[in-house]
Amino acid sequence: MERLHPEEDKRALRRFLRRQRRALSQHEQRLAAERLCQRLKTLPEIRRARRLSLYLPVNGEIDPTPLIPWLRQRNVDIYLPVLRPFSANHLWFVAYRSDTPMVKNRFGIWEPDVRFSAQRRNRLPAWALETLIVPLVGFDANANRMGMGGGFYDRSLAFMHRPGPSPTLIGVAHACQQVASLPVEPWDVPLQVVVSDQGCVRRQ
Repeated sequence: MERLHPEEDKRALRRFLRRQRRALSQHEQRLAAERLCQRLKTLPEIRRARRLSLYLPVNGEIDPTPLIPWLRQRNVDIYLPVLRPFSANHLWFVAYRSDTPMVKNRFGIWEPDVRFSAQRRNRLPAWALETLIVPLVGFDANANRMGMGGGFYDRSLAFMHRPGPSPTLIGVAHACQQVASLPVEPWDVPLQVVVSDQGCVRRQ
């Protein structure tokens, strides 16, 4: 049998893992989200954060939003990733409050609207966040991450390859998204830890 090119391998794996998580029932998704958030609440990186970014799930991504009431109780400032206008595959991190005006972006994901996001007082540079909770398609036992393939987080967090202030990155996923090992590219921004509904793996 002809060997697939590594890029085709990656695309096939991405498709397979996305199918895995989409196959979960609504009940399984809800249960997984609750278990995930219980684990997240115990992490020191979450407990000490005052400025934290998370995401609103789509396409079967595990849902970190049950964490929001607990974060608000602790007076944590919450931010969401927003597609930065006129910029190829870069993200802004925009304040997510009860009165933040929301719209759907081109991927069908809810995000703060452009007028709100464009006001500098409503967003933070990524380096000023303490913790980012990021989605992923696949992960391995060394907390390597396979993203959606658009490179949004890798481009937006490329500054983390250089010295200076940088946030803690926590990947979250369903346990069924774990694979034996993932290839690591030079531009991949490393996660410190990946938390699933069934466990936690830290970078060695």
